[in-house]
Formats: sequence, C-alpha cells, structure tokens
Amino acid sequence: MRLNNKGQTLVEYILIISLITVIAMGLVNVFGGYLKDAITKAGCSISNKEYVEGEKVGEGSCAETSKIDDWFK
Repeated sequence: MRLNNKGQTLVEYILIISLITVIAMGLVNVFGGYLKDAITKAGCSISNKEYVEGEKVGEGSCAETSKIDDWFK
C-alpha cells in the first residue's frame, strides 16, 4: 500500500516559510533603524550633503554642506 504524502509535505513547506517570514520581520524591526541610517548616509554622500544624526536610530537626515561656501568667503 502506498500513502499519499503530498499534503503533509506542503504543510511542512508552509510552516518553514512562515517561520522564515516571522524571523525576517523580527530582524527588520530590530535593525530597521540602522539600515535606514546606512541608506540615508549613502544618499547624503551621493548628493554631496552632510549626514546629520537624529535623536533616535533611524531619524538621521541630510543637510546642505557649508564646506563649499567657506571656500568663497
């Protein structure tokens, strides 16, 4: 007699994918601010602006640089 295990395998795959999704969401919640700051820093350097840290992680922003203005004074 041969048993059909396709349904059981599908359920196992769904459980594994669900677990991976929950772990990924947790990591984004923990490290999301740091990732946002890293992307903001890269954007600031590309646009020739200065990165200004925020009060909390993930609240950093770009500000106009005054280095060029200082050269012409």
